Amino acid sequence: MSEAAVTAQNIRPIKPSFRIASPTRPLLQIRSGQGSKKKILFVTSELTDLVKTGGLGDVSAALPRALGDLHDVRVLIPGYRQVIDSGHPIRVVGRLEGHADLPPCRIGRMDMPDGLIIYALLCPELYDRPGNPYGDEHGHDWPDNPIRFARLGLAAAELAAGNACIRWVPDLVHAHDWQAGLAPAYMHWRRLKTPSVFTIHNLAYQGTLDMSLRRSLGIPQEACHHDRMEFYGKLCMLKAGIAYASHVTTVSATYAEEITTPEFGCGLEGFLRWKADQGLLSGILNGIDESWDPQTDAHLPHKFAPMQWAGKAANAALVRERFGLPHSEGALFAVVSRLAHQKGLDLTVGAASSIVEAGGQLAILGCGESHIEAELRALAERHPQQIAVHIGFNEPDARLLFAGSDFLLMPSRYEPCGLSQMYAQRFGSLPVARRTGGLADSIEDGVTGFLFDAPEVQAYRHAVERALAVHRFPQLLNAMRCRAMGAGFFWRQAIDPYDRLYKRLLGEQCEVALPR
Repeated sequence: MSEAAVTAQNIRPIKPSFRIASPTRPLLQIRSGQGSKKKILFVTSELTDLVKTGGLGDVSAALPRALGDLHDVRVLIPGYRQVIDSGHPIRVVGRLEGHADLPPCRIGRMDMPDGLIIYALLCPELYDRPGNPYGDEHGHDWPDNPIRFARLGLAAAELAAGNACIRWVPDLVHAHDWQAGLAPAYMHWRRLKTPSVFTIHNLAYQGTLDMSLRRSLGIPQEACHHDRMEFYGKLCMLKAGIAYASHVTTVSATYAEEITTPEFGCGLEGFLRWKADQGLLSGILNGIDESWDPQTDAHLPHKFAPMQWAGKAANAALVRERFGLPHSEGALFAVVSRLAHQKGLDLTVGAASSIVEAGGQLAILGCGESHIEAELRALAERHPQQIAVHIGFNEPDARLLFAGSDFLLMPSRYEPCGLSQMYAQRFGSLPVARRTGGLADSIEDGVTGFLFDAPEVQAYRHAVERALAVHRFPQLLNAMRCRAMGAGFFWRQAIDPYDRLYKRLLGEQCEVALPR
């Protein structure tokens, strides 16, 4: 997904291809029977159950469920075409007035089979479109993304203010990434006392927009200051979330430290350092769903458990068959990744000779930037017996690669959290990764995987050679596999930190701390 950087002149609402049927009057929602649980509203642009382009969707789906025993957590998401067509019944429970150039909309309620309640923002002229949440089927961003996601942020603020004709009013709002960055801002501008948390999933995507859009989005003049939303002469939706939230989190402890430095701060390092110095920035590591279990996973043709490696070997054989690689006793490496510069695929191209020369094989699954796709295809053409590339993505092949491979390659230049290394470890594949962000926090070097420091081919090659050396000693390899499979980076590890943060904010009079 790429950020929205547009001018006032090129924003034009796009008419929907069909309208959503709804009752003539909104149905008032029955008051929650959650007792003393606090009401938490998650605000996100993705949810894996309905629409997903990356890890944000996984977090937005899993974390509310993980917190469900402690709090009444509900999710607000735009009513994209994928949401409306998901097959889940939607009933209209509220309405919101327009503001500035943000159109009026309705709130639809979806009750998922496991009890998670989702509020869909029903505004067909903004969300009823083909493509993904951020752009058309050709990969071009929608020019009115500032309107689309400002409408999401404003809806969250209006729900917090009790202005949606819904009896359920959140005690705390938790907004995610730049698409929801204006939620804490609108709450502040309306002088709400409701506390807010803003989570940065990837600082590189910031949602910058032209200063001329301020009035169209109903942004007050005071926001156009370098201590608020202003960012190098533009407005920045991600910076708004950082500036106005009661507390800022990101998705690993190491990444929370990294983004306060020039190397990783994307121009916001000074502002983030100020937040950190005030105790208003923290890192909480993401997790994975406990259904990631090689003994029960329905996607795996061959189930297996620690120390029962016949199933893993059978999955490896199937990987080779599907990817057109011959049988081999050598190490099997895998890449399951978005093919982007951030992910360091050029480093993998440079280090691939170490795998080939040692008699190993490499299977790559992913899609992304066209020049990286071309480089990987060329690499496979040079080594047709040892390297195979499938451009695209599907869940069964991804899980099979985690389960069948010996090692997963993740030479990311930066990685806020990363989930693939956790999936791989659960399936007995040892990650070879750069020591950055969540990779540093979830891989124990030499125990559950292999880490290297500099984003350079030489350092990466050395880590690959360490993995190849371990592969030559099956007893050591299997011991590391067992440790990795038992690491258990599940969502339950994040419950206590978030619960303590929520309770602290709910127990305070949450005046937002802003620089003076």
